[in-house]
Amino acid sequence: MYEEDNAQWGLVHGFVLDGKGGAHAVAREQLDALQLEEGQSLWLHWDRGHPQTQSWLRRDSGLNEFACDLLLEENTRPRALPLPNDELLVFLRGVNLNPGAEPEDMVSVRIFAEARRIISLRLRPLRATEDLIDRLQAGKGPTTASELVLQLSDYLTDKVEDLVSELSELVDDQEEKVDNDERALPDHGLLLQIRRRAAGLRRFLSPQRDIYAQLTRSQLPWLTHEDGLYWNELNNRLLRYLEELELTRERIGLLLEAENRRMDLRMNRIMFRFGIITCVFLPMSFLTGLLGINVGGIPGADSSYGFLVACLLMVLIGVGQWLLFRRLRWL
Repeated sequence: MYEEDNAQWGLVHGFVLDGKGGAHAVAREQLDALQLEEGQSLWLHWDRGHPQTQSWLRRDSGLNEFACDLLLEENTRPRALPLPNDELLVFLRGVNLNPGAEPEDMVSVRIFAEARRIISLRLRPLRATEDLIDRLQAGKGPTTASELVLQLSDYLTDKVEDLVSELSELVDDQEEKVDNDERALPDHGLLLQIRRRAAGLRRFLSPQRDIYAQLTRSQLPWLTHEDGLYWNELNNRLLRYLEELELTRERIGLLLEAENRRMDLRMNRIMFRFGIITCVFLPMSFLTGLLGINVGGIPGADSSYGFLVACLLMVLIGVGQWLLFRRLRWL
């Protein structure tokens, strides 16, 4: 309803939660005079890169300069920071599902939360916020500010699960390929790409899990005990995904080791065959070289059977070497 007008101000979405799972949109012009009723909460989702967002945040949001600086800083990592007056800053990362983007290039979402107000900022679109808005419009969304932060984190975690499962399935395919054919080699480029993606995910998911563990123990009055149970469940889910990513990296390492081992064995067999061929022809080369020198006294030089005798001698040497190698089990 107000999306086009709000976009001029940098406000992506503005909603007043009715406390029953639904919400109605609000325009940027209504914020200054907005009065929340009992049970209502306000959610403002801003475009961090818009100049009007920075202006509103510093002049009209009521946040102190320290909080504004943190919300607008260029680079950040997942963390949670309690503020005075029972306020909270939460920095999370979500899977980048924008067209043409790498999913592991995770999108940052910065959240300021208090009992009845949520201010979130993003630089690039997030699918998780769209899913959350769909639930609000269906009347099945969060009822309080604490539930909104919790459900947003839940949607972010869901997207991580899909990506982790995708990486695991790719490794499964490579393992099946190698197991079904002893001569098959895994896709080296694909495995390195999966390992790089897994490392990129771990970079942000590990501190994000610590955030969920921290919020499990939070003493903020507007975070209920039931919320703590859900935060603990999110913590356990992210721990499982991190373990799956670590297992994926180990499986990739085993596949690459198997590839290197097979290549070493193949190279050893090739070099062994070259060695056998060299051993077979080295005596013959010595004999032909010796008989081919242009000096007097070469046996058979004046005989019409000399060449035949030399050929038979080399055949006998070759057969003798073949029998010797068979006895030594080299062939």
